[in-house]
Amino acid sequence: MHRSDIIEILDGTHPRVGRRVALAIYALIVISAVIIALETLPALSPEFRQLLRWGEAAILALFAVEYVTRLICSPRPQHYAVSFWGIIDFIAIVPAVLFLFPDLITVRALRLLRLVRLLKLFKANRALDRIARAFEQTKAELLIFSFVSTVILYLAAVGIYHFEREAQPEFFGSIPASLWWALSTLTTVGYGDVYPVTTGGRIFTGCVLLVGLGVVAVPAGLITVALIEQTHEEQAARAARPPQDETPQSNTEDELT
Repeated sequence: MHRSDIIEILDGTHPRVGRRVALAIYALIVISAVIIALETLPALSPEFRQLLRWGEAAILALFAVEYVTRLICSPRPQHYAVSFWGIIDFIAIVPAVLFLFPDLITVRALRLLRLVRLLKLFKANRALDRIARAFEQTKAELLIFSFVSTVILYLAAVGIYHFEREAQPEFFGSIPASLWWALSTLTTVGYGDVYPVTTGGRIFTGCVLLVGLGVVAVPAGLITVALIEQTHEEQAARAARPPQDETPQSNTEDELT
């Protein structure tokens, strides 16, 4: 078996066993996260806690073997070591060296970065590829709209500050303090912990809510239109592609003539 075959197996692209191995790795990732969560339960018995630690150690050992295997089999080990996924894999196994120090909870929590690798399950997904191309297609419009939204956010904080600063100085005593209300209102979240009590503030809040609908709807509309265009382009490309079964037939007819 060549080194390239081993890399394909670990990446899940090998035609025979790649997907099975990849799913097993992702299952270990989820199990590792569940173990980290269970270890924080105060009512666990010492025996079960020790069992979790041994299971965690076994999973970390498997992760370490995977990382070393990727380094050995990679055509450019240095490139893999400094790549995004290489760094994530390395950080995920660093706590294995410190496994004898269970009190280092912050360091051990770095293993949760292993969950990021679950995104590789969708690496070859066409739908996510369309979404990525839709964002790429509308990035200029989204950038401009982000700037406009920031200006609107600031103006909303300034407005509510002038209306509510005397009635509620504990919440609207300054423009920076008013930004929390402006953010929750413009995004139409409206937590309800801070709200206007003056007549002017309530009228102003209604206007901000109407603007907030546009703040949410405009980028969603841009991305939706881009997704529709991407879907139509894929459908047109598939329709223009000649059927595979017609090519051999035409070749046969040419040979007979």
